[in-house]
Amino acid sequence: MLGGSAKDNRSTNTSPAHQMTQPAPLAIRSPCIKLCVIEPESGYCIGCGRSRGEIASWISLSPQQRDTIMLELPDRLLNLTRNKTRRGGRRVRLNQDT
Repeated sequence: MLGGSAKDNRSTNTSPAHQMTQPAPLAIRSPCIKLCVIEPESGYCIGCGRSRGEIASWISLSPQQRDTIMLELPDRLLNLTRNKTRRGGRRVRLNQDT
């Protein structure tokens, strides 16, 4: 054998018992739906309903703080731009000229 005994060639932290004691990363619940647009009037994201500050600090908030925010989101989302009826747009403006 080159370089020492068989014991020296074994890795010290690769046993199945050691690998099982490593804590698994916890998944953090998030309301994000990947539609990230902040509505200027309210300051809330039209996708998830959170403010910029809440989005930025989401990972560092406690589970209780995140749960409190999550409970508020349905009410916030009701009043955001994506749920408002539109008054017109290009099609209405074009029809007014005829």
